[in-house]
Amino acid sequence: MEKFIVKGGNRLSGHIEPAGNKNEALPVLAAVLLTEKPVTIHNLPHIGDISKMKEILESLGVAIRHLGGGSYQFDAHNLNSPEPDPELSKAIRGSFLLAAPLAIRFGHTKIYEPGGDSIGKRRLDTHVHALEQLGLKFSRRQGYYSVKNNGLNGVDLLLDEASVMATEHLIMAAVLAKGTTRIYNAACEPHVQGLCEFLVRMGAKISGIGSNHILIEGVEALGECEYRIQPDHTEVGSLIGLAAVTHSEITIEKAGWRQLGQILSYFRRLGVEVIKKGEDDLLIPAKQKLIIQNDIDDSIPKIDDAPWPGFPADLTSIMTIVATQCKGTVLIHEKLFESRLFWVDKLISMGAKIVLCDPHRAVIVGPAKLRGMTLSSPDIRAGMALLIAALCAEGTSEIYNIGQIDRGYQDIDQRLRALGAEIQRV
Repeated sequence: MEKFIVKGGNRLSGHIEPAGNKNEALPVLAAVLLTEKPVTIHNLPHIGDISKMKEILESLGVAIRHLGGGSYQFDAHNLNSPEPDPELSKAIRGSFLLAAPLAIRFGHTKIYEPGGDSIGKRRLDTHVHALEQLGLKFSRRQGYYSVKNNGLNGVDLLLDEASVMATEHLIMAAVLAKGTTRIYNAACEPHVQGLCEFLVRMGAKISGIGSNHILIEGVEALGECEYRIQPDHTEVGSLIGLAAVTHSEITIEKAGWRQLGQILSYFRRLGVEVIKKGEDDLLIPAKQKLIIQNDIDDSIPKIDDAPWPGFPADLTSIMTIVATQCKGTVLIHEKLFESRLFWVDKLISMGAKIVLCDPHRAVIVGPAKLRGMTLSSPDIRAGMALLIAALCAEGTSEIYNIGQIDRGYQDIDQRLRALGAEIQRV
């Protein structure tokens, strides 16, 4: 089992480019099953979850050709199985997105309970109930779902929650359904928008992209296309947090700042300044004061996540470690997942001043002097936050279970070493 050995306290510097968006790449890879024509995808991140999804596609008969770097061609013309590999499917949450595409191609499929981060209950109800209205029939068995395609027909759908993955799943089904589908209360995150743009390039008719009301006119077939995955805004936020707590000057190139939503404004609440440079680069200056900005009435501010365009839940862990290094008090309110904050005991052990009020709220008082220690990564985002904590702590830390970090951050140790971080993979 691999681990990171990290010596903290170094000031970093240099330029770094974010990898492709994991949460966009996963549904895009599922969507290659919707056409028998080859599609080319650029900027696929080289991370654990994407590797697993590519393995699943290959097991189904998809021909994958590596074109160099993050560019691949996918040809799903000769699919040979309606059932994805069970063990691979159970390793990632994105595998559930294969239900509709496989049911469309074969008329039926067997989809296993998906894996992913253990951050609380993650419902599949929105997927199942809405897809059944479109014409799929789900039968739950022990550990899997049997899915039958009874013929897809467009309908009006009002989602019971603005679920990102359910919205993506419904869009993939609706583009090949007969008639018109309207999705109300749809998720509109950048990765949902990216999937829509990918499908439009394949010939889908989708309007309302970027809003919570998506209109889809079904088409008979989708064709070949070429598409580039957007920069990962979660990684951009992680790199901003890293630069801030290590008092480093780092330039994030090709940051995709138009897809950052309120991320930069929330960093400003913690006193983190980010400067836009050129067309799409971001500069985080060194030696920032990092003073938490109270609300207008001088009350304690709150960092709270919400569906897009609100602050993304995936950056809650990053903001938590940043807040420990800022002067003042802030409330972190994780509203979406009841177990997302259960890792803060590790920061407390390192010296952070945190009161965990309940599963959803933590009060942080800073700045705190952190010390290196032995840690274990509980999930992708908390793992990255712990790595950032180790890089700003005094002394040496060992981080175990780093496969969790590798699931979402491409070659992170190599890329951080290029900025001057002392980090070894053992």
